[in-house]
Amino acid sequence: MALEDAKTKIDDAFTREDLKGLSFENAFAGATSFLRRKYTKDLAGVDLAVTGVPFDQAVTHRTGTRFGPRAIREASTLQPYDPPYGWDFDPLSEFAVIDYGDVAFDYAKVWETPGLIEAHIAGILAGGAGTVTLGGDHFITLPILKAYAEKFGPLALIQFDAHSDTWQDDDFERIDHGTFVYKAIKLGLIDPGKSVQVGIRTTNPDSWGMNIIDARSVHENGPHATAARIREIVGDHPAYLTFDIDALDPAYAPGTGTPVWGGLSSGQAAMLLRDIAGVNLVGGDVVEVSPPFDTTGATAVAGAHVAMEIICLWAWTRRTGG
Repeated sequence: MALEDAKTKIDDAFTREDLKGLSFENAFAGATSFLRRKYTKDLAGVDLAVTGVPFDQAVTHRTGTRFGPRAIREASTLQPYDPPYGWDFDPLSEFAVIDYGDVAFDYAKVWETPGLIEAHIAGILAGGAGTVTLGGDHFITLPILKAYAEKFGPLALIQFDAHSDTWQDDDFERIDHGTFVYKAIKLGLIDPGKSVQVGIRTTNPDSWGMNIIDARSVHENGPHATAARIREIVGDHPAYLTFDIDALDPAYAPGTGTPVWGGLSSGQAAMLLRDIAGVNLVGGDVVEVSPPFDTTGATAVAGAHVAMEIICLWAWTRRTGG
């Protein structure tokens, strides 16, 4: 396929037959699956499933992240023509990557949603595929981690965020985006000694053993040194990466529920994600994209690129025998 195929190719999300390969259709047209991957619930032969969780329940300030998966998919239509810049391979051509669609839930029965998310991810993992999830508020990472820990054991969590989300909350029935890391530690889903939070710039009285590289440290030491420190902390432990888009400064990602100044630039984030290649990444997500608060679409563009980098990291692990 090549650019001239845009004259006849359309709706690759439904019409493509091969699960591998780049896509060439007009960016402004067609069904907007993530990266124009095939929409399917059939996991036969699938290596990685991109899926969405359009859920927000009680973000700190600005709701709207339920629209994040849709906006990220639309923004991703600018990306599927070429291999990702800076990597020496094309994960979309080497691996069968699909768009598995979204988690289904009853918006009026919020208490059922965590179990539905966990079952959704567990079903994909049981089918032999990994996942990259588009969110959604940051709570969704907790049930995802439950599914992953069931398969891999306690994980190393690599968290890009403005907030540590370790505020103490011992009511495990509460659905709260600001306490998911605390609960993941208490439930034994992650190993805090092997986990790292990057870009933090809000006060929290207790880190609960998590390694913290705050935003100032990234600015002062640079992405290369920061990435080396992340790799040192995580080692070869099975790792899950969660990227809250508010890890970026509001100048680069205004469309989030919890903007905090002094954050990472998109360039720093791109270098950090690229330079941690080699960690044993088993899955990841990008969350908190709230398109109603960014009419430019820049936040969704950032989210789409983060998701692509997570795919590359996941693929690098498999290419190198991780």
